[in-house]
Amino acid sequence: MNEKKRNMTKILFGLLLAMLLVFTAACGASSDKENKPSNSPANTEQTATPAPSDNTTAYPLTLKDDTGTEITFAQAPTKVVTLVPSETEAIYAIGSGEQVVGVDQYSNYPEEAASKPKVGDMTTNIEAVAALDPDLVLASSSMNTEAITKLRELKIPVFASDPLTYDAVIAKIENLGHIMNKQTEAAAVAEHMRAVKQQVTDAVKDADKKNVYLEFSVGWTVGSGTFLDELLTLAGGKNIAAGSPGWYEISAEEVVKQNPELIIYPALKEEPNPIVVGIESRPGWDVIDAVKNKHMHAVTEDPLVRVGPRLAEGLLELAKVIHPDLVK
Repeated sequence: MNEKKRNMTKILFGLLLAMLLVFTAACGASSDKENKPSNSPANTEQTATPAPSDNTTAYPLTLKDDTGTEITFAQAPTKVVTLVPSETEAIYAIGSGEQVVGVDQYSNYPEEAASKPKVGDMTTNIEAVAALDPDLVLASSSMNTEAITKLRELKIPVFASDPLTYDAVIAKIENLGHIMNKQTEAAAVAEHMRAVKQQVTDAVKDADKKNVYLEFSVGWTVGSGTFLDELLTLAGGKNIAAGSPGWYEISAEEVVKQNPELIIYPALKEEPNPIVVGIESRPGWDVIDAVKNKHMHAVTEDPLVRVGPRLAEGLLELAKVIHPDLVK
């Protein structure tokens, strides 16, 4: 893989945080990407009057997002723009895809999202968003910081989130259900996610923790305080990189020292996979148990790097890789 592509991979998966995200494939004039989580805690909270018992939202509805900004909704939004793939997936999952009028360049799921007008890639096109005249923009508070500021200056409503845990992702989806008057649909998504988490944790609760090394961009791993670290733990693994926070470029010597039993990496579309090439070419890595025993496993990338409803599928896949005898 040429140097230009290698650098782009690092940008998409490693930056703050430069990292965040990767996803954190950020679309919002941010230096990070959506795969990467931010350092601020998810603090989304509902401050509105509870909805009636028939699961319809009582408007006006006031919610506080993860930037600490209170937003009041007089009615369910009818024109929604999403700035990152996770928000696109979440809004479609609760049955509000028809209200989506614009998405970022990296929103590739579900398929219907591909036909929506694009409002930018790693940098949000503010003019394109404004031209769509949305009554709601969904953003990542850590990846789309600059875009959020500019859109709010234009009086465009922005609801920004930054969940750092599996349960915080569920809470975000439930909040979207309140906003869009899709509480029943959001509850079904949340129930599925909780059921998968319970299935996995029940299956591995008595299993020995396996030492695992995650490499989601060439030479980059994920440490403590991130949703991927939490998923790995829930799936019955022990993250050898948890000694440092966030996403970071780990030393090859440190991985050898930690001697992981398993190495897990994303199944990238490039052939050969640059992560595998890097692993197989590093001096001294042939002594690592995971390499010697050929316990190197590719996993589906998007569900594991987007803080949306498919995080459940990502968790289940991780658990099957780490404990194939216990999780089917």
